[in-house]
Amino acid sequence: MTALGLLILRLGIGLILAAHGAQKLFGVWGGPGMAKWAQSVQRLRIRPATPWAWVAALSEFGGGLLLAFGLLSPLGSLAIIGAMLVAIATVHLAKGFWVSKGGFEFNLSLIAGAAALAFTGPGSYSLDKALGIHLPEPVSLIVGTIALIVGVTVTLASRSPQADTKTQTA
Repeated sequence: MTALGLLILRLGIGLILAAHGAQKLFGVWGGPGMAKWAQSVQRLRIRPATPWAWVAALSEFGGGLLLAFGLLSPLGSLAIIGAMLVAIATVHLAKGFWVSKGGFEFNLSLIAGAAALAFTGPGSYSLDKALGIHLPEPVSLIVGTIALIVGVTVTLASRSPQADTKTQTA
């Protein structure tokens, strides 16, 4: 039963994030597509906007798929956690906790689920299990967490101190 529970959790979180990333990458399901997503990242004052927009979109899409399929665990979880931490810091934190006010409640829920899966592993119903892939523990989690911290820190440090008036709309 534990393996089924892990599968349900992986599919839920992973596919939600993959779909969210697909909105950014491909403009599907009412999403912006990459050109408009890069403009949004520019408005968030993250510089240079286009490369960071790709990192965010691929972290959500690729991380979501890795998590959903249980492949290369814990890398998908770490990609999701990084994307959600940046989203919280740049968009949701100032709006408080509750998602009904644009806050970080939902992002934090995704982080908690992804973190739990990073520690437990993907379970028996996963591509890692089917393909015999087992990244070294705890090294992959420790190195991945360090990379996550560095990536989030560099992303947030790349923010310009004030909004670019050229990209603001009247």
